[in-house]
Amino acid sequence: MKTSIKNLDKSEVEISGVLEWAEIEKYEEKALERIGERMELPGFRKGKAPVAIIKENTNEMMLLEEMAEAALQENYIKMLEENKIDAIGRPQIAITKIAKGSDLEFKIVTAIMPEMKLADYKKLAMAENAKEENKKEVVIDEKEVEKVILDLRKMRAEQARGASHEGHEHMTEEEHKAAHPEIPESEYPEFNDEFVKTFGDFATAESFKDKIRSNMKIEKVTEAKDKIRLSIVEELVKQSEGEIPEILISSETDKMLYRLEADITNAGLKLEDYLKQIGKTEVDLRNEWKVDAEKRAKLQVIIHSISEKEKLAPTEEEIMADVTKITEMYKDADPSRARAYVEQMIENEKVFTFLEQQ
Repeated sequence: MKTSIKNLDKSEVEISGVLEWAEIEKYEEKALERIGERMELPGFRKGKAPVAIIKENTNEMMLLEEMAEAALQENYIKMLEENKIDAIGRPQIAITKIAKGSDLEFKIVTAIMPEMKLADYKKLAMAENAKEENKKEVVIDEKEVEKVILDLRKMRAEQARGASHEGHEHMTEEEHKAAHPEIPESEYPEFNDEFVKTFGDFATAESFKDKIRSNMKIEKVTEAKDKIRLSIVEELVKQSEGEIPEILISSETDKMLYRLEADITNAGLKLEDYLKQIGKTEVDLRNEWKVDAEKRAKLQVIIHSISEKEKLAPTEEEIMADVTKITEMYKDADPSRARAYVEQMIENEKVFTFLEQQ
């Protein structure tokens, strides 16, 4: 493999290179496995067809591109190590020449750690942790527990009535309200051992109450922790200075768009239809989100800088354990995306845990 490095503006580098065909060829089986995981063939369950049959049903260019992608993903780490590049974020990979039997030509643009003048993060975290409201112990009010139980009894009463009123789905809202008046509390099912068994393996009503208290405590502790983290984040971003690579800002915008698309899809809509409804284009949204995306990208650089300074980087074992879980659960998951996501999540958690201990 031959590579050349070119420094770009705003803390980015371009790696141009050639990967020999003999190296690309090694990835044919892996590429066919990855294609097979997505392919549905008659007579076989998805992802279970033999490699020979997958190859017969795959066009040459698709196979070549998958081989190239797998080869570049694995060789990218080597390129960074050999050229002593401290990369951050997910790279942009472009294949410039590809053909069977020929060497692969590519260009990779990646962000590198910019010079960041960090805020005094230890002092900042210490001040936030020392605030009186952040030292209070989380206490669960019994009235809150009773409110949850009341809501559950009401829900079961409504479900029971719904089962006995099937066939009313074509009513207007007014007709529906008239036919389904508010159920009085006196008609809710009684909160007892039998009632709680409808929610799972609970022996007694009291053990169910304990579970509600425990869940509420976890939720409140998480909320309190998130509140402290948010305050630390805001001050870190405000008090730290540095130029943020454009590729990181673009990557954050991609994530925001991906989340929006996932929410819209879950609601049974398409992104194109949603954009038409609000009278905006994807470019409009990206422009609107730019300031927020830059703030998020800056935070990632700050977290990475603290991680390096305090030697909190995730280990290869930690990263691969979570990547394996994701790729086993989601067969279509892109391993390089999964790795970038996992690396960032573990690093974030380690840095915030460190700051909370100040």
